[in-house]
Formats: sequence, structure tokens, C-alpha cells
Amino acid sequence: MRTTIIVLTTALTACLLSACVTGPKPLRGEFSNLSPAQASKNNTVNAKVRWGGRIVAVNNKTDRTCFEIVGLYLSNGARPQKLDKSEGRFIACRNGFYDPDVFKAGREITITGAIDRFENGKIGDYDYRYPILIADVVYLWPERRDVDVIIERPFFIW
Repeated sequence: MRTTIIVLTTALTACLLSACVTGPKPLRGEFSNLSPAQASKNNTVNAKVRWGGRIVAVNNKTDRTCFEIVGLYLSNGARPQKLDKSEGRFIACRNGFYDPDVFKAGREITITGAIDRFENGKIGDYDYRYPILIADVVYLWPERRDVDVIIERPFFIW
């Protein structure tokens, strides 16, 4: 009986953990493993990708919004990981208006879409070649909250 309970508990835990790993439904699917930097280097167009990172800038046009994003590695759940390493920058555009006060610099975002073309731009004085995505999904992640953990020392009276 005890073995059955352990097996069931382990199976339930595995199911719950796997549910967390799959990511939000709009971000699921089959995508190329290509990074923004690799796409620029190889001139790859039309590849279906799922890229994410931190928003650098939001540029609203008359009919669409374009996001400049610092690409970061994604977790198994498709959320950008908090690492000090970039996968390369990219620009993702989607029809409609996205409020830059909500989609502000520093927020985490994941995009799915196809690589349409490349554009040359500048980061400071540095020439940079951006892959441009036509976005199918723009997923803004809830802000992470830093939590202070206080571990109190036990008080012993001898």
C-alpha cells in the first residue's frame, strides 16, 4: 500500500511539473532552433521561430507596432531566462496598437512568427543587422517580483 502511494505521488508530481514546462498555449508548436544571431549570419528567411527576451524599444506605426528585443535563451516553458547572455537582437512587428506604457523597456516578452527580412540599424555607433519577424503571437510575461527571504536563527536557551 505504501509503495502504491509513493508511486501515485511521484506520478502526480511529474504531471504537475510537466504542465509547468509546456508553457502558455499560444506559444506551443514546432519552431526552428535558430537564434537571432544565427539567422542574421546565415541570411535565413521564412523560418518559423519562437524567440523571446527583454523589450528595448516599442515603435508604433500607423497600422502596426514593432518591438526591438534583446534575445535571451528561453526556458522549457518559453519564458526568457534571466541570464547575462544575449542570443542577439531582433525586431518583431505585429498589426495593431500595443501601448508602450504597458510593453515598456525591460519587460519580458516571447514572440512567435516567421523571419521576413533583415534591416541594418545601429546600437550606439555599432552597425547591427536585425532579423525582422512578422509576429503571430506577442506574449507579455507577468513582471517578476523579487522576494527577500529572511532566515531567522533559532533562539536556544541553555
